[in-house]
Amino acid sequence: METYGGRRSQAERDAITVEIGYALCSALFAAAVLFGALAGPALLFELPGTVEKLLLRVGLAIAPVVFVARVISVLVRFRPSSPQPSQPGRTNPDS
Repeated sequence: METYGGRRSQAERDAITVEIGYALCSALFAAAVLFGALAGPALLFELPGTVEKLLLRVGLAIAPVVFVARVISVLVRFRPSSPQPSQPGRTNPDS
């Protein structure tokens, strides 16, 4: 953005779109791996009923939390550098 509060360029909109796609795909992958690690043994092996239910429920409870946390962490980390408006009374560190 060339001016504060102005419209975004096509390149900036494309970068944001790519970053959102990356956030969603990587979050889906992380949640699936975590769910597979927790609930996989319950689905593959013959375990006692209580342990099987516990592993499945923990996997189903934690996977969405990991998904949301990953999306937020990727999108917060990606903040397009935009110039800040000048602040009267403050000195510029580059001067």
